[in-house]
Amino acid sequence: MQFSEIKARDDQYVLHTYARFPVDIERGKNATLWSTEGKEYIDFTSGIGVSSVGTANPKWVDAVAVQAAKLGHMSNLFYTQPCGALAEVLCRRAGMSAAFFANSGAESNEGLIKLARKWSFDKYGKGRGTILTLKNSFHGRTVTTLSATGQDVFHNYFFPFTDGFRYAEPTMEGISQVSGHDVCAVMLELVQGESGVWPLDQDFVHDLAVLCAERDWLLLVDEVQTGIGRTGTLFCYQQYGILPDAVSFAKGIAGGLPFGGFLANEKCRDVLGPGTHATTFGGNPVCAAAALATLDILSEEMMGEISDKGNYLRTAIDAMELPCFGPTRGLGLMIGIEVKPGHTNREIAQQLMENGLLVLTAGPAIRLLPPLTITRDEMDKGLAILKQTLA
Repeated sequence: MQFSEIKARDDQYVLHTYARFPVDIERGKNATLWSTEGKEYIDFTSGIGVSSVGTANPKWVDAVAVQAAKLGHMSNLFYTQPCGALAEVLCRRAGMSAAFFANSGAESNEGLIKLARKWSFDKYGKGRGTILTLKNSFHGRTVTTLSATGQDVFHNYFFPFTDGFRYAEPTMEGISQVSGHDVCAVMLELVQGESGVWPLDQDFVHDLAVLCAERDWLLLVDEVQTGIGRTGTLFCYQQYGILPDAVSFAKGIAGGLPFGGFLANEKCRDVLGPGTHATTFGGNPVCAAAALATLDILSEEMMGEISDKGNYLRTAIDAMELPCFGPTRGLGLMIGIEVKPGHTNREIAQQLMENGLLVLTAGPAIRLLPPLTITRDEMDKGLAILKQTLA
């Protein structure tokens, strides 16, 4: 099928909720992808951080195929081995106590919100359910997670939005200005991805964790994008010297299959009992097997390699001194590139795509989220396209 036919069918039968680039991808190997017509692309997107171990990773493919041939789905009213095995691996590596498995980042963050509000209700009763989030944050596209998102641009059309959120500047003064006796938790991303890849200040995060403990607020960390090795540790909070009460994850956890969830500490592990929270597909055995394979590939020993790869890309891009780019920022392989006035990130992404490099936009910036398994050769090919296109 030609690209024109693929596009025409999509335009006819799929809701137009995405501003798609004129590219179709048929197959791939690690960070190299090919269109139906055979054009090669270097992938600096990994499906917005989802294909964490690359495309068609042999260990991942085998794990999915073996599990699919045994058991594709089972209700959470029964036990399956992959679900429990995955929970154990995550809790041990993250220093947490118990896991809940869901299907997406937004659903995982909804779980954090319910956990915090029920924890506070059980201890204090009604009237203490407000959650503080940060300005320029992004927590999902359900009505409630849009409400939690600290960007006015997302607070439109879908009225009435869910109550119970206030937005703070990422400073202790900003937190003080919106705090109150009705607060039960603070939810934050340690690197704000969708607004442009902005790592939070280490001292601010430390001081906020102390304040949460003093006020008996839960500290909730949204690691939907930063988690599962993306920033150079399994979870980004491990670089900030904190241990949250609960942490969400999704995107890269299952290497490309729809999966997510959250981990809770000992204090919160029994808050949500039978009948208070559930999901039909959460903990799906095929997705859990994929996640186990992903975590096996993304071993503790590999975390340092991810940081090295990120430093390599950032150093190379900064050294190019491209006329459209300012400095890079980020952690690990979650990289933002400032776009100078007179240029737009969409225009830059389009030019790079035409020459065989796939990148993302975030806020006004260019965002790079390559597979964590990307090779030096693939990075060099991508960097060469970047320089050739934009110099």
